[in-house]
Amino acid sequence: MLPRMHAPPSARRRSARPHLRNLPFARNRSLAALAAVLAVAACAVAVQTAGARAPQKSGAARAVGRLRALEPQVLLAINEFRRAHGLPALRLSRPLTVAAAEHSLSMAEHGYFEHTSLDGSPFWKRVAAFYPRGHGRWSVGENLVWASPGLSARRALAIWLGSPPHRETLMSPLWREVGLGAVRAFAGGVYRERLVTILTADFGVRR
Repeated sequence: MLPRMHAPPSARRRSARPHLRNLPFARNRSLAALAAVLAVAACAVAVQTAGARAPQKSGAARAVGRLRALEPQVLLAINEFRRAHGLPALRLSRPLTVAAAEHSLSMAEHGYFEHTSLDGSPFWKRVAAFYPRGHGRWSVGENLVWASPGLSARRALAIWLGSPPHRETLMSPLWREVGLGAVRAFAGGVYRERLVTILTADFGVRR
């Protein structure tokens, strides 16, 4: 549990299914759904829908920085969970890590928590800019989580596992790679000027 002074425990979740590409011009969009957990935290996964709303810009964040030490801990936690369920471990992907880190930084700097990018484009387009498609199968998925003030790898995994769509993403046998981007900042917008930790996990496979 992630305690926070002067506020009741609360959380947000968003869920998203993977974007699959077997044919040219496949499209997926993202959608958000809310649920409560016993922590000041939030999480999200990408899902198919139409007409996703673009995030609204907010005031500038302060003291924004990468939490690089958290990222390998999350990778370890994800792979331990997958191995325990007979699933292949995921390789750390530099392109997916850059995509994930850029999105976490953008959410911190502009005070939003969405799969949709700041410019209104769907999550898979953002990821594809760093993780290009090949001539074969291409698929990406995304989990998000934030907490105030801090977040451990075990807590992030527990929050995701408490939501069926997030758990489904973590347990997909499709994935071969993952990228992780964690940041900490005093952020406005949906974060309400709190010190927050924001984590993006981008999953992928390409052949």
